Amino acid sequence: MLHWLWVLLVGAVIGALAGAVTKQGDRMGCLYNILAGLIGSAIGEALLGSWGPQVAGMALVPSLVGAIILVAVVSWISSQR
Repeated sequence: MLHWLWVLLVGAVIGALAGAVTKQGDRMGCLYNILAGLIGSAIGEALLGSWGPQVAGMALVPSLVGAIILVAVVSWISSQR
């Protein structure tokens, strides 16, 4: 149970950092940060592998890169509408 809490917390931090890097953090809420962090982690680890420091089973550097890619793509798609 405690592991899932760490996963959600780390996902929220990764999503918030991705929002800050892409300058989209002001439009993102806590739930979006968690989703961006978790989905971005899966994308980043699929593209780059799981190297570097890991917290809650997520490699931090690939997870952050994946979350940045995800937030940039989603914000680009939403700006096109």
